[in-house]
Amino acid sequence: MTTPNTELAGWLRRSGMSNKECARRVKTAAHTWGEPNIQPDATAVRRWLDGLHPRRPVPEILADVFSAHFGYRVTTYDLGLGEGRTAERALAYHPSFVATVEAITDLGRADVDRRAFLAATPFAAGAAVGPSRDWLLNTLDQQPEPGPRVRLEDVTAVKSMFGEFQKMDVLQGGGSGRLILAEYMNQHVYPLLRRTHAADVRRALCEAAAEQTYLLGWMAYDNGEHGIAQRYLVQSLRLAEESKNPALGAHVLAGMADQATLLGNPAEGRRLAQAGRAGLGKNTSPACLADLWALEARALAKLGDKTPAAAAVVQSETAYSRVRPEEEQEWAAFIDPAYLHGEHAMTFRDLNQAETAGQHAQQSIDHARQQRRARRGAMSQAALAVSHLQRHDLEGAHQAGLRTLTLSRQVKSSRCIEAVQDLQRRMEPFGQHRLVADFNERARDLVAAA
Repeated sequence: MTTPNTELAGWLRRSGMSNKECARRVKTAAHTWGEPNIQPDATAVRRWLDGLHPRRPVPEILADVFSAHFGYRVTTYDLGLGEGRTAERALAYHPSFVATVEAITDLGRADVDRRAFLAATPFAAGAAVGPSRDWLLNTLDQQPEPGPRVRLEDVTAVKSMFGEFQKMDVLQGGGSGRLILAEYMNQHVYPLLRRTHAADVRRALCEAAAEQTYLLGWMAYDNGEHGIAQRYLVQSLRLAEESKNPALGAHVLAGMADQATLLGNPAEGRRLAQAGRAGLGKNTSPACLADLWALEARALAKLGDKTPAAAAVVQSETAYSRVRPEEEQEWAAFIDPAYLHGEHAMTFRDLNQAETAGQHAQQSIDHARQQRRARRGAMSQAALAVSHLQRHDLEGAHQAGLRTLTLSRQVKSSRCIEAVQDLQRRMEPFGQHRLVADFNERARDLVAAA
């Protein structure tokens, strides 16, 4: 015997829809989903209310129907229909803009309200192949749901918040303010995507939403939540396409490339960086181009391709020499000498070219210190420590390692913790040396807390 679905009944009552009207809207939404065979009637809705669980993807379509009606995200969980397919849906690069809006909004709600559900979400190797291809093909369709028109002033207010959240990430680490940003997006940004817009406003809004959705993904990445990060990045790429801003899309692919390489798939990381360069075009954002070359170099170093990796570093430096900060977009502010020298240091570290790695690491450290960027400083100090180890200079590695610990304690970043753990592993060949024991003792609390 089934139990009546009181949650669904409550939402239907608040909406004022009859069973027949609800069925009609589900049929209409099903066409948007590419599911024309879903043809419910009033009797089907009554059965759902009586407790019959509809087959997929009807629960997700119902959630979209109620979300469109109320103007904010209603999930399958809210409707008493279980967790739904939030994680899988957010990996898809939807040709439908409407489906994109619902997918990213659903992800945002789940991220804030049901953290335990998403915590187990895995990173899906190879999942970026389709999105990067579709972004390059640049296929667009669909219009947002009707509603109050969005003004440029609304978009300006959204964009003004981006710099503050990016600054929070750069100075405090991705684990510091990500849920605050997610809540802001859920309450103030994603609802705007459902409303009507003039063409220029729509592009500007999608650009602003893509920037901040990318930042959500990047902050999750920095906090070690790779499954969530991947899904935000895929949806950010789709919004970037809608904004008709190729540099922003290439920037998202750079983030995806960085993640793929970090998680042990440098071949995919290289391919994603190349896709970003192909879509970027000439004379567009030299800063983004420098980043893409730097990330390709990182991937090539992991693959053991020494000569191409070194050549990619040169390309990155050449691209950055053309940067005019006043002509770059706000999201590119972090692509600077502190960042690029840090990336190059890790490239040459992985190529076992200790002297060159140490030179780049020191330049990154100097710039990061001036900007009070503890996370970048910590990661570059770790790279400097490794360069000392590669030259069998344990004392120099110990001193750089201690500076890594000091800076890592100032931010909430899993990447800094991973850099400390990597340094511990690289010290193991030195056995029970007192400096190794001292470093491990000092690192114990930091690593244990993570």
